[in-house]
Amino acid sequence: MSERIVIKNLAAHADGPVTVSGWVETVRDQKKVQFVVLRDESGAVQLVNPRNSDAEGVVIADEPAITISSLAQGTFVTATGELKHDERVKLGGIEIKLSSLEVVTEAIAETPIASDSSIDKRLDWRFLDLRRPEQNLVFRLQTTFEHALRSYWVEHDFIELHTPKLMASASESKAELFEVDYFEGKAYLSQSPQFFKQMAQPAGFGKVFEVGPAFRADPSFTSRHATEFTSIDSEISWIDSHEDVMRLHEELLVAGFAAVKEKHGAEIEALFGIEVTVPSTPFPRIPLAEAKRIVAERGYEVPRHDDDMDPEGERQIAAYVRETFGHEFVFLTDYASSIRPFYHMRHADDAALTNSYDLIFNGVEISTGAQREHRVEILEAQARDKGLDPEELDFYLDFFRYGVPPHGGFGMGLARVIMLMLGLSSIREVTYLFRGPNRLLP
Repeated sequence: MSERIVIKNLAAHADGPVTVSGWVETVRDQKKVQFVVLRDESGAVQLVNPRNSDAEGVVIADEPAITISSLAQGTFVTATGELKHDERVKLGGIEIKLSSLEVVTEAIAETPIASDSSIDKRLDWRFLDLRRPEQNLVFRLQTTFEHALRSYWVEHDFIELHTPKLMASASESKAELFEVDYFEGKAYLSQSPQFFKQMAQPAGFGKVFEVGPAFRADPSFTSRHATEFTSIDSEISWIDSHEDVMRLHEELLVAGFAAVKEKHGAEIEALFGIEVTVPSTPFPRIPLAEAKRIVAERGYEVPRHDDDMDPEGERQIAAYVRETFGHEFVFLTDYASSIRPFYHMRHADDAALTNSYDLIFNGVEISTGAQREHRVEILEAQARDKGLDPEELDFYLDFFRYGVPPHGGFGMGLARVIMLMLGLSSIREVTYLFRGPNRLLP
């Protein structure tokens, strides 16, 4: 048997004998000719098998016609035949005239999901749902996006970290912690690598990044929340303010979006109807108080039960930014210290505000970033303000007792970025295996 060729490479291959492998997508079993659409991880191709007849015109039951007639959707096969370029063929302008067809593994005839199945049903059978070209593209472009971020970091002399996901205490709020048995005691699944990426600053690493899992015990069923998600984190030393963090953040995103558009832009437009836009820099920056005023002038009052921007407010300010600046991103800055973690630095002239931001992309918050407080006595005081016991944070506070440079960073949800890039309505569509309050399988 000749060497297998992936389908996307057939267009550049000369006419002649080829071997391809994949799963059966459709079969048209006609009297004089059979057609099979075969799909692999790279694309689809049409297989053609003209049927043989005897002298009286009666169709002969021979191979591979017998095998084709019994093929179920999803069956994995290896096909060998003659490749022919023909612009009349709608599927890629090529087809393969079969000489042999080998069934590698058979599929059950009736599939448990269809194109109109609900997202929950499709998640039950995720391995079948992932066969769709749209889903295949999601994870190829995600790979490109992450590679572009990592290339930026490496080219700018960042150090990659792999921080532990078992912790002795909370990094943010104990209310969102998963507690697990740990030998004779208790441990917690990490909500964020926050403490550990900060630890790299007194260690003298300077600039660090991590792409890894994070866990939130948040019983939320919204389209943008998960109990386990992939977090993109970065932290840098020797900053003057959170403006330095925002500059890093926007440069990373430009690198990621540019790579995705260059490699997958045409395919994204064909499958999702979305034109990927590489954002211009600098991204718009709007203080939160001003953003709330703008939203109010648009006819929506953000509820006053806290100092944050609610989801509708995020959508409204995003619409304003699109209309005013022609931009899909906006940094909302200067959040109240009352709703920010104890380790966010507060304004030098107004302790009620922090040197922090949220990044909004197409109306949804995808990230929080800030300058960190590096003065240990202020950190201790701010921890007490939040009702935390500094003694329980002693291992963290030790980082700041032996010298630490001014620093800051951000954490960003990967799935939210990909979801919004593709104009999808749920992170379930762009998470390989979603985990939520009522989903631990598959």
